[in-house]
Amino acid sequence: MYQKIDKMIKDLEIRGRTPNTIKNMVWSIKNFSKFYNQPPELLGEHDIINYLDYCINQKKLCRGTVNAINSALKIFYVVTLEGSWSDLRIPRIRYDKKLPSYLTKEEVKVLLDNITYLKHKVILSTIYSSGLRVSEAVNLRISDIMSKEMKIRVRVGKRNKERYTLLSEKNLLLLREYWKKFRYKNYSPDDYLFISRQTGEQLTNRGVEAAMEKAVKKAGINKKATPHTLRHSFATHLMNDGVDLVTIQALMGHSNIKTTSIYLHVKDYQTLNITSPLDRM
Repeated sequence: MYQKIDKMIKDLEIRGRTPNTIKNMVWSIKNFSKFYNQPPELLGEHDIINYLDYCINQKKLCRGTVNAINSALKIFYVVTLEGSWSDLRIPRIRYDKKLPSYLTKEEVKVLLDNITYLKHKVILSTIYSSGLRVSEAVNLRISDIMSKEMKIRVRVGKRNKERYTLLSEKNLLLLREYWKKFRYKNYSPDDYLFISRQTGEQLTNRGVEAAMEKAVKKAGINKKATPHTLRHSFATHLMNDGVDLVTIQALMGHSNIKTTSIYLHVKDYQTLNITSPLDRM
C-alpha cells in the first residue's frame, strides 16, 4: 500500500531533508492514505482538497500543521509521482502577521533567578543569551562551546544551516559550573552537552519546554512564554541596544532579512528618546 512512499523518502533524502522532517512528511502521507483507505497514488486533487478541509474544519488542526500536510502532499504528487499541482486550487493557509512575543530584561532575570535546578537554568540561559532555537540548544555538542573565541557553533540550524552566535561571559560561567557538576567519565568532545539523567540521551525539546513552563509559573510571569520567547527576547533586546539588523540576522540564522525586520516593530521606543509630535505641540 505504501510502495511509492519509499520513493518519496529517497526523494527527500536527496534534497537533504532531516530524518525528523522525512518522518513527519511520511506520517502525513500515511494518514491521508488511511483516511480514504487507499494507496495515496490512486487519490487525486479532489481528495486532497476534501482531506485538507477535514483537517481544518473537523480536526481543527492549527494552520502550521495543515500547511505542513499541504507541503508533504505537494512533494509526494509533484516530485515522487511527477504529477501536477495547482496552488490556486490547493492553497496554503495564510498566517496572521502577529508580532513576536518577548520578555523584558527584568522578566528574563526574574525567570532565570527562580530556576533552582542547575541544568534547566543553564540550558534556558543558553537559549536566551545566544538566541537559539530549542532544537539547536538540545543538539549542542561539548565542542560547540568555543570559550577561547567566545562564540557558540550551531550545527543543527534550520534547514541544516551552520552558524556561529554569541557566547555570553555570564553564561560561560554557568556552563562551567554545570559541567563541573554533571560531567561524566570518558566523554568525547562530540558528545551532546545537555544529557538526561534518566535516559542518558540528549534532552528533548519537550523536556526543555516543560522546564520553561515550570520556571514561568514559579517566577510569577503572567505572559505566555515558551523557550522560543527567549529567542525573540534575545533579538528584541539586541535591537533595543542598538545592534544593527544584519548582525542580528546572522546571529539568529535567518535566511531573509525580512524575517529579522519584524523585530523593528517591537522596539522599545523609549530607549530611542523619540517624542510623539503631539507632545511637541
